[in-house]
Amino acid sequence: MNKKILIADDYFVVMTGIKMILKKYLKNIDLEYALNYDEIFEKLADKNDYALLILDPGLQGNQKKMIAEIKCKFPNLKILIFSTHNTAEVVPSILEGADGYLNKLSHEDEIARAVLEVLNTGKYYSKEIMDALIHHSVSSKSNPLENLSEREKTVYNLLIKGYGNLEIANELKIHVATISTYKRRIFQKLGTNNLIDILEINRKYSL
Repeated sequence: MNKKILIADDYFVVMTGIKMILKKYLKNIDLEYALNYDEIFEKLADKNDYALLILDPGLQGNQKKMIAEIKCKFPNLKILIFSTHNTAEVVPSILEGADGYLNKLSHEDEIARAVLEVLNTGKYYSKEIMDALIHHSVSSKSNPLENLSEREKTVYNLLIKGYGNLEIANELKIHVATISTYKRRIFQKLGTNNLIDILEINRKYSL
């Protein structure tokens, strides 16, 4: 079964170029396009079977917390940031939930490799973006809980109250698998893999 990819960019040349590259290097993919923010949601809601969104965050209609909103509604969708922004500018998008970053000036084989890696492993982080994330983590003096999206904060607050995944799913009226995704992202952002550490973080910092 072909994997479907949605390319969101408002430059025809960019869309045409990436289509040619991906068709050259990758097999069993179907490509579709969105020219603005509203069209992204229209296409995702209409079919809801895309494996990957290749997103220029500067496209027309961009809104604050766009990536977090997309991830909230479509938690299984992978998002690869595709822009000319430098790595420091992209860090907030990664913290919001994007699964990778690729510069538009990258060579065609790197573009193909990044897309393939996100499809196969779920992530693509170059050394440059990893260095930027580490620098951000070291230099940031803010509450680490502030890195959580609004929905993640809601799930976090229920977790520290002792709610289980099913109880949280019932409380928020969403699928239990979605709660597992949020929980995994919360643990990842807070640098832990167990609830005891989460409770300790909550003791030091509060929302």
